[in-house]
Amino acid sequence: MHRQNDLIRRINESYSKLSKGQKLLANYIIKHYDKAVFLTAAKLGKIVGVSESTVVRFANELGYDGYPKLQRALEELVKTKLTSIQRVEVTSDRIDKSHVLKYVLQSDMEKIKYTLEDINEGVFDQAVDMILSAKKIYILGVRTCAALANFLGFYCQLIFDNTKLINTNSVSEMFEQIYRVNEEDVVIGISFPRYSKRTIKAMEYARNKKAKVITITDSPLSPLINFADCSLLARSDMASFVDSLVAPLSLINALIIALCIRKKDEVVNTLENLEKIWAEYQVYDNDDELNLNYSLNLATKRLKEI
Repeated sequence: MHRQNDLIRRINESYSKLSKGQKLLANYIIKHYDKAVFLTAAKLGKIVGVSESTVVRFANELGYDGYPKLQRALEELVKTKLTSIQRVEVTSDRIDKSHVLKYVLQSDMEKIKYTLEDINEGVFDQAVDMILSAKKIYILGVRTCAALANFLGFYCQLIFDNTKLINTNSVSEMFEQIYRVNEEDVVIGISFPRYSKRTIKAMEYARNKKAKVITITDSPLSPLINFADCSLLARSDMASFVDSLVAPLSLINALIIALCIRKKDEVVNTLENLEKIWAEYQVYDNDDELNLNYSLNLATKRLKEI
């Protein structure tokens, strides 16, 4: 079941004991969260008709350590509630249209920074262990997250011989591909706002079949968390209707590298065999083959040095 947004829950639980001014703030946020998310404490207070200090006390009354923490909770609410059209409308004002490139790259850098600050390395190591001990590895991501799933699946298929990439947007086909999952397997589900119901249902099914479930998502409030044995969290953002998936991709890259290190001998052997096969069957033209061989030789050398 989808958890109620943390901010809405806190407002509902605290509403009766809020002051008159704080109730005005609560009502404004509930009705206009799409606008409130981009307001400073001073601007929010001015719109509602209260002082900036009242806005700060309101955040504290809800249990947040300052107004910036309340804003982060608002961002979580906005990401799950807005349609694609609304996301374009509410983000247009915060992007300097003459510096889009700078804004987006800076935003992506911040998402990686926040992910690094918040990530739990113990949970990350737990996910690596789960994948290594699994009889079969299922990887699932749909819509924009299909790119992340394909990236993870491509490298897992090089590292392991027991990987199944679930690559479909059909609910029926998805269940047809995972219905044999059992307690010896691991299912990796990837979903970011707006969360896919297909992915959520697949995680629920895997959990009911007692498989180990790893989720790669953005927040403790993500509906995937309810079915996870292990959750890896990476920040995403809504720069317009396009989802920023740079931090999730970086997290997945780290996961692949950790698996490569733990399976070093097998990976080295795979790379050496692939070089021979590609050369024998002339998979690449001469220039591409030279570049590929150089890259594979370099990768093999680095793995051996680990």
